[in-house]
Amino acid sequence: MATCYVVGAGDFTARDFAPVAGDCVIAADAGYGALQAIGIKPHLLVGDFDSLAVRPTDVPVLAFPPEKDDTDMGIALSEGWKRGYRDFALYGADGGRVDHYLANLSLLGGLSRRGANAWLIGSVFDAYAVTDATLTLPARALGTVVSVFCHGERATGVTLRGLKYPLNMATLTCDHPLGVSNEYAAHKASVTVESGTLLVLVALSPKVR
Repeated sequence: MATCYVVGAGDFTARDFAPVAGDCVIAADAGYGALQAIGIKPHLLVGDFDSLAVRPTDVPVLAFPPEKDDTDMGIALSEGWKRGYRDFALYGADGGRVDHYLANLSLLGGLSRRGANAWLIGSVFDAYAVTDATLTLPARALGTVVSVFCHGERATGVTLRGLKYPLNMATLTCDHPLGVSNEYAAHKASVTVESGTLLVLVALSPKVR
């Protein structure tokens, strides 16, 4: 399925950034600079241009006032959704201001609840969201940190397999981070939730603690 790559103004890593024909690349404000640095021209640039000094003229632009009800990343994701994309890869979505990182994780959970497949590619952690389904975790070395959080008031039927601290049909809530700081105990691991949405953060290596 075609993927919508959305690049924000946070810390950018080009890991697994490989758009092909049919994919869409959207820059959110200063995310345009990260794409420029690797020689990629986005299909669309959106934002209020508070962090991008010069507005480019070589790509389609949707400009918004700073006084708006959504972040630049949120607007970019909405534009991808309008274009029919349901697989989203978020880049430049962590680092920098912690409030924007939390906002991006919130957007990740919202996409999952709408039926999209979305993940955040970070410099130290990747983040995933899963709703009423099973998420097969990416291959990582044994001992690599995995944290699972409830996104919403309650998530039920939570089962963790292949991790050091397994759960079986557990209930997670938003005010008790029971799933924090787990780790790979097998090369194949998964997270299941029967009802609700989970955010799953996966470190890139066991060195991240």
